[in-house]
Amino acid sequence: MPLARLDAIDRKILAELQADGRMTNVELARRVGISAPPCLRRVRALEEAGYIRAYHAEVDARALGFEVQVFAMVSLERQHESDLSAFEARCRDWPLVRECHMLNGEIDFLLKCVAPDLSTFQSFLTGELLTAENVAGVKTSLVIRGAKDEPGVPFDVLEARLAVTP
Repeated sequence: MPLARLDAIDRKILAELQADGRMTNVELARRVGISAPPCLRRVRALEEAGYIRAYHAEVDARALGFEVQVFAMVSLERQHESDLSAFEARCRDWPLVRECHMLNGEIDFLLKCVAPDLSTFQSFLTGELLTAENVAGVKTSLVIRGAKDEPGVPFDVLEARLAVTP
């Protein structure tokens, strides 16, 4: 279902579920202004089309004892597609790596890592990341505090853009 085929109700369903994925279908239908059966059909169609990939609980990492958050900027020796894919696969196997993004520019990958303490992250850094095949170098930045951490997409920006597009 391309973006152009999503109507305002589909986009409202996505926005509401992004804000609160635990609400009942009846509540969701009420919020978007349709009855429950067609709302459920639309949600299923959005799931099948891949617009809704999963449902998650947002947990408080610090409350769970993960006091350290680090961004690691990784440079690889080789950037052939097979090398990039191999590094991405390795990142998926590392539990401390929570996000992995390939970048354009001097840095090949940006990793968001969490750890219970600095020594745990240091052990990961020196024992796994720096010694991983094809890794040329790693620069790290320890997060002091976060000012914003908002998942998803800004639906209000999308709606404003669609309102001016003929």
